[in-house]
Amino acid sequence: MANKKVSTRGMEWNLGQFYKSINDPQIENDIVELDTLCTNFNKKYSLENKEFWKDDSLLLQSLKDMESIEAKLPPKPIMYLSFSLHMDSSNTKTQSLLNLISNRATKILNKLSFYSIELGKTTPDRQKEILNSAQYRDFNFILKCAFEDAKHLLSESEEKIISLKELPAADMWNDGHDKQLSALTVKWKGKILPIAEAQSMISGLKTKDREKLHLLVMEQLKSISNFSEAEINAVVTNKKINDELRGYKNPQDNTIRSYRNDPETVNKLVDTVTRNFKISNRFYKAKAKILKLKYLRYCDRSAKNSDVSGDFSFEKSKESLINIFGNFDKKYADILQSYIKNKQIDVFPRKGKRGGAYCWGTYANPTFVLLNHTNNFNSYNTFAHEMGHAFHTELSRPLGPINMNYSTSTAETASTFFESLAFEDFVEKLPNKQKVIALHSKIQEDVSTIFRQIACFNFEKDIHKTVREKGYISKEELSDLHNKNMKAYLGSAFKLNPDDGYFFVSWSHIRNFFYVYSYAYGLLISKVLLKRYRQDKSFKDKIEKFLMSGGKDTPENIFESIGINIKSGELFEEGMKEIENDIKKLESLI
Repeated sequence: MANKKVSTRGMEWNLGQFYKSINDPQIENDIVELDTLCTNFNKKYSLENKEFWKDDSLLLQSLKDMESIEAKLPPKPIMYLSFSLHMDSSNTKTQSLLNLISNRATKILNKLSFYSIELGKTTPDRQKEILNSAQYRDFNFILKCAFEDAKHLLSESEEKIISLKELPAADMWNDGHDKQLSALTVKWKGKILPIAEAQSMISGLKTKDREKLHLLVMEQLKSISNFSEAEINAVVTNKKINDELRGYKNPQDNTIRSYRNDPETVNKLVDTVTRNFKISNRFYKAKAKILKLKYLRYCDRSAKNSDVSGDFSFEKSKESLINIFGNFDKKYADILQSYIKNKQIDVFPRKGKRGGAYCWGTYANPTFVLLNHTNNFNSYNTFAHEMGHAFHTELSRPLGPINMNYSTSTAETASTFFESLAFEDFVEKLPNKQKVIALHSKIQEDVSTIFRQIACFNFEKDIHKTVREKGYISKEELSDLHNKNMKAYLGSAFKLNPDDGYFFVSWSHIRNFFYVYSYAYGLLISKVLLKRYRQDKSFKDKIEKFLMSGGKDTPENIFESIGINIKSGELFEEGMKEIENDIKKLESLI
């Protein structure tokens, strides 16, 4: 079904909610105001009252002063310029100004680096006294985190050295690798394609073309694997040094701590998903039948059997989601309608606009959603997903600038819950043939989000273990470890080629150490939340309580407060059964 020409008028962000233009003098005024706040904070608590934590009135005032600064973070000018650049990446004037202001902001915020270090010097007895005092109730969780984090902090001068070496030891390596990667092209059917575009095309091609283009992509990735080998060894070794200095036993510990998750719970998540790779293996056997193939290649893992047909124009998707979210609770439909009215959603792809989708909101600034809506079922699901993040942000805002900042793992719970809610309500109305297509697409996405990401987590553990034990890992070892871990979740339906392992070259996830578990964590919990809601509509109130909890406690405690016990690990098993039930349904339909 051909897409009709749709006017994009009024479907772009209204950044006038931030500033009039990049020449608005208020941009400079806001940076100066932030600098003044941080300078005064530094003087008051670093120079004049360095042991502020010993005095209740000083400590309480310092927390309130820090909250006032947090209300202005990330700096409004950086948000505005980032949004502007994402609307038009070719605007070099915007890019230059963003670079200049980002550098200034980094120096300004470095004036606050002493605070966590000094707060960490609080004696154990004084910590107990503070945490048991009612006057610190609004700051209780952030103080708990600060005291816990202090175990891994170094001196102020050492922290500055670590911060400075991050540029040559990690950031510049990653930037250099990105440049190498973005320079790669593939010649395909008379056209020269950027490597990213070629990779994105593979899943939509027919079987023979899929394999041909995949081989061309792998050939290009392999061509820069020497650089990738050096880059990965550099950044992993840098992390190893940092972890040893900070006293982290395992390479994943820092990420888990920063997401405020319980390490034992995350271990149970990883173990549960890994033990249940047989479920994703089962799906791919069904997929091979759907595609009428004796076995699958690595390039087939995301192959489409067909597209869900229907009207997925933005207008129709918007109407559908307003109806579905409104049936759940009117407030969510109201939020979506207000975003559209206030032009907080940038809808369609266009030349120069950033790809992908995201939601970004803060305490003091409006939340903006970026889409690249292409009038298909995937765009509809992405729209619902990003609005889940938006709802989470809006309901968390009343907690204030410190406590509204939710964990990455709970963020993925909120987004996937609303995506699944929208998916299920839509699919119920489809005829059986379309249900097969939609269900296959959904299970494939679930398998990628849960099983593939945990396979990636295991892959990362193998990389870091090899570097820590042997001092270096070769590109051949990286390739072999990639295939070993991917084969585990893909199963016997697949035959992998040795060169498939060079996918590691382009896999950005392994450069953002261990964050991938949050996808599996969030989706498995959201499946259980949706199941509870389907069984009892009054459970909606508990889901809302979760969304209103922001980051005022650990994810585990937030879910426990609504009757969801994650620590035992049984919930993850329950989520596994939900996916298995979907696969059984797919098998019966085909």
